[in-house]
Amino acid sequence: MKIEVLLVGKTDGDLYKNALADYGRRIARFVPFAIEEIPDVKNTKALTEPLQKEKEADAVFHALQPGDHLILLDERGKEMTSHEFAGFLDRKMQTVTKRIVFLVGGPYGFSPRIHEAAQDKISLSRMTFSHQMVRLFLVEQIYRAHTILKGLPYHHD
Repeated sequence: MKIEVLLVGKTDGDLYKNALADYGRRIARFVPFAIEEIPDVKNTKALTEPLQKEKEADAVFHALQPGDHLILLDERGKEMTSHEFAGFLDRKMQTVTKRIVFLVGGPYGFSPRIHEAAQDKISLSRMTFSHQMVRLFLVEQIYRAHTILKGLPYHHD
């Protein structure tokens, strides 16, 4: 079982890139882990919002593998505390045989095809964050979940 974070678009800025790499190394001590970026759709000014989401969906489906368990980061997804997320992730790690794939979408969200394909949808908050920050918050929460599950002192109640 492997955890992968799939990102639509590139990560901007060394601050975010370095932090993602740092948390990625930390997570890899617990479980095989990877972050994959899907390139931005080209010529977006000539595309309608639904068409852009469909083109992003094509790229996402190309990156997915048979047996992947797809979890969307979605504003209408289930909200959890860090402890609840740790339990959620633990249950997935016990039952998913291939990859757990967390998907952070593009600026307009997901196409209906992506929503239909997802097994789970989670929300980090009811607040709106930049896509750059969501990437970092998600990866930090994956790391935090592992430290909670292992009883390590990173998380304080």
